[in-house]
Parts: sequence; structure tokens; C-alpha cells
Amino acid sequence: MPSPDVQDLSKVEEGLDALDSPATTRTEPGWRRFVRSALPPLVALVLLVAVWQALWAAAFWPEFQLPAPLAVWSRFEELAETGRIWEVLWTSIHRAVLGFLTALVIATPLGLLVAKVRVVRAAIGPLLSGLQSLPSVAWVPAAILWFGLNDATIYFVVLLGSVPSIANGLVAGIDQIPPILPRVGKTLGAGRFAAARHILLPAALPGYIAGLKQGWAFSWRSLMAAELIAQSPDLGLGLGAYLNEGSNFNDMPTVITAILLILLVGIGIDLLVFRPIERAVLRTRGLTGALT
Repeated sequence: MPSPDVQDLSKVEEGLDALDSPATTRTEPGWRRFVRSALPPLVALVLLVAVWQALWAAAFWPEFQLPAPLAVWSRFEELAETGRIWEVLWTSIHRAVLGFLTALVIATPLGLLVAKVRVVRAAIGPLLSGLQSLPSVAWVPAAILWFGLNDATIYFVVLLGSVPSIANGLVAGIDQIPPILPRVGKTLGAGRFAAARHILLPAALPGYIAGLKQGWAFSWRSLMAAELIAQSPDLGLGLGAYLNEGSNFNDMPTVITAILLILLVGIGIDLLVFRPIERAVLRTRGLTGALT
């Protein structure tokens, strides 16, 4: 029979093994997961429409200021039946995606430089933080004077809105990496490029993804600001231009329809693109508690 000390040691080893093993989560039926995730926003949406309908019925504001939900829905149906909705969505979404991808290519090496080179951080680190807090709409008049009413103006504003957020997110992620990881890579002979690719970026992935989500949000907001102000037939009809069109004609159903479309695109990109990536990263790190 083993001694009490040996039994205590075996219990300690079992406890440590349990800590190292990934946490097991109970599987639940698909319909229950769907209800748990989809029911709360649906209930919130129904309540919002109900309050909207009640305010319209109470006639606190004139019809041209607060139209009925059915009037907005009719305008949405009209936009879909004429096919303009696809033109409007395509014009804005493809600009946002191209601008975001370009910002990603620029901001990733920039963030690595700021995070790992002290001189670069001292020189442009505060500038990146300042640019991130500067409203992108402030760049639109200057961009129009520099580039004219063309796509260059739109993309310039989108880049200045998203690059600082992505770079700062990567810097924050790298700053939180345990110092032992870069030392191990250096000991194993990893050069700067290999260390950045195989150590820094994977270890900083949670902060990097947070920066990407914020960068997309800033690029989408910057695009709407640019499309609202920069008006030209050569620029096509995007969501911002469609919103401005409704404002010019005092057409509140069109204004609300444009706002709802802008909101739906932002939510859709987050749910379909960034949320699965974020969940996969958290799952690989054993952070399953954040997924519930």
C-alpha cells in the first residue's frame, strides 16, 4: 500500500494534468443553440418596431419626420424591385473591402515596425494614436482638393480611417506577448522575418483580430462619410450617396432605409467574417468560456 505522501503526490499530478487538459463543454442540440443566439436579437427587433409604431401612431412628430414602419418597408421593397439595392450595396461594399485589404497590407508591417523598433515607436506611435481618434470626415474636404471627385478620394479617406486602428491593434497584441517567446525564437536561430511570421503574429493574434475588427468598423464609417460629402456621377450610387439623396429630397423613408442598410452590412460582416475567425482563435487557445 503506497504511503500517504505518495498518494498526495499522485493527487497533485492528477490535478495538474486536469489543468493542462482542454476544458470539456457539453454539447447542446442545434435548435437550442439557435434559439439561444437568435431569439434575443429577434425579440429586441420586435420591441424596437413596436415602439416605433407606437410613436408614429401617437403622432408626436409630423409624418415627414417619423414615417410609419410600413412606409419604410415599402421603400425597401421598391428599392429591391427596381434592382437599385444591388447597385447601391455593390458600390459601397466593394470599395470598403478593397480599402480594408489595402489598409491591412499597409498596417501590418507598420504595426510590426512600431512594436519592435523603439525609434519608430517614438516617432510615429503618438501620430498613429492621434490619427485613430481623428474623425475621418475631417479628411474628406482635403482629399477632394488633392484628388478631385474620384475613387482616389474615397480610398484615401478609408485608408486613413482604418490603417491606424489595425496598426495599433497589432502593437497592443505584440506588447502583451510574454518576453520568453521571442527569446526562444532567437535561441533557436529565427531571424527577424521568421520570428515575426512564426512567433510575433501568431502570439499577438487576439489583439491583432481586435484591431482588424476596429479597422473594418473605421473603414466602413470613413467610407460612409466620404460618400456623403463627395458627390459626383463618376462615383456611382453608394449607400452614403443614397442616404444623401433622401436627405436632399426630404424623403425620410429613404433616409431610414439607407441607415438600416448601412447597419445591416456592418452587422453582417461582423457575424459572417470576424466572429468565426475570433471564435476559431479563442477555441485554439482553450478559451471556450468566451464562446458561450
